[in-house]
Amino acid sequence: MIYKLYPYILNNNYFDKFHDECGIFGIYSPYKVDTFSLIQFGLFALQHRGQEACGFSVLRDGFIISHKSEGLVLDFFRKISNSECYHGNAVIGHTRYSTEGGQSKKNIQPFFGEDSYGKSIISIVHNGNLVNAKNIRKKLESKGISFISEYSDSEVILRLIQKYLSESDNSLEKAIQKTTIDIKGAYSVIVLMDNKMAAFRDPNGIRPLCYGMLNEYTYIFSSETCGIDSVGGVYVRDLFPGEMIIIDQKKSIQFSLLTEKKNTKKRICSFEYIYFSRPDSLIENVNVYEIREKSGEKLYEQHPVEADVVIGVPDSGVPASIGYSKASGIPFKPILVKNKYIGRSFILPKQEMREKMVNLKLNPILDEIKGKRIVIIDDSIVRGTTSRRLVDILRKAGAKEIHFRSASPPIIGPCYLGVNTPSKKDLISYNHIDKKNIERILNVDSLEFLSMNNLIDILGSIHYCFGCFTGNYPVQKN
Repeated sequence: MIYKLYPYILNNNYFDKFHDECGIFGIYSPYKVDTFSLIQFGLFALQHRGQEACGFSVLRDGFIISHKSEGLVLDFFRKISNSECYHGNAVIGHTRYSTEGGQSKKNIQPFFGEDSYGKSIISIVHNGNLVNAKNIRKKLESKGISFISEYSDSEVILRLIQKYLSESDNSLEKAIQKTTIDIKGAYSVIVLMDNKMAAFRDPNGIRPLCYGMLNEYTYIFSSETCGIDSVGGVYVRDLFPGEMIIIDQKKSIQFSLLTEKKNTKKRICSFEYIYFSRPDSLIENVNVYEIREKSGEKLYEQHPVEADVVIGVPDSGVPASIGYSKASGIPFKPILVKNKYIGRSFILPKQEMREKMVNLKLNPILDEIKGKRIVIIDDSIVRGTTSRRLVDILRKAGAKEIHFRSASPPIIGPCYLGVNTPSKKDLISYNHIDKKNIERILNVDSLEFLSMNNLIDILGSIHYCFGCFTGNYPVQKN
């Protein structure tokens, strides 16, 4: 999806970070379970992937019932008074950042389809981005198919599946197979019908999706393993690129590839490890925290520096700073204090006040900074505005030297595969190829980015998408 940037809404350094668009979660059981509580736990665990809206669809007594709204997960669920109505045998849910079309309730997932009697017969949640969604939507609209959203490629997937269901004797497997022939891009999807649930992933596996078990017959799908953990489930594995899993009320599970294996090419988003995913998650059975800590170790090996203290930008920069400390012997100290009670959004019309947001979110322990040589580590540098403000705070606190380290390579390109990113003109590393220029802009004594070779060495293979670092993407934009 192409994203709109809302210039007066601040969301914990909103303007100087990449934002994954959403997290998806689903549970299917042949028996009635407390789907209301389970979806609440699952979406709360995935809250870091989207903080503007959420929703869910429950399968209860053969009927699909949906509920969705703006806001954080716990605020959303707290407003639901008739929770018993949402107890069933299956549920899917979604938590999101706003995409093109804005924050209208029309664009909040799940999207659902109805029969001629107005009964919901299918519902889906989706994480990713299609590069050909607009063309497909135009073709479907020309055939009389209506859309509810202002624009959503997730609804495009739904309407295609509906179309092919009617042409395939209501076979969900065939409908999904035909849909994935048409669509192009990044997608991890969970589909709920009145008698089954399906989960599938694009042939490159760009966006994550895994499955686990709550008990012998109850299956869980989640963007990350932390969602499975949140409901007391057991992680089984990630879906393979191009794989589809279907579970039905007969307690059977079916695995299949939507495309020939020779056409699948794993390219999981490398930023899942750098920033998006929770540090306690496994992505493709790789420990996210371990990757972040190793990146700090590699940063020190790349460019050793003498310093008195290592600090990390909370929260995603902390594991790398611990790794840097281990490799260097320089003590790590959590002397940037994060205000954990900061509101999700501030309506601030003036740039000067928006910049002061960093002071509201992060404050240093002055006695630990004054006269010290400091290494500060963040997960990445996108625009550079937050980094520059942090350096200014440390300078005013009396830091003698400031050495800035990024636990990812320079970001030179935007992402169009399911991530909210600035345009090229707003990326500091795209506009300033010479690292010395960025050092002057940030006002630091030295600056170092994790090298591409070291990132590949840490991840253990080249089977990842590095598009924002190299400009080479696994799927080309139309």
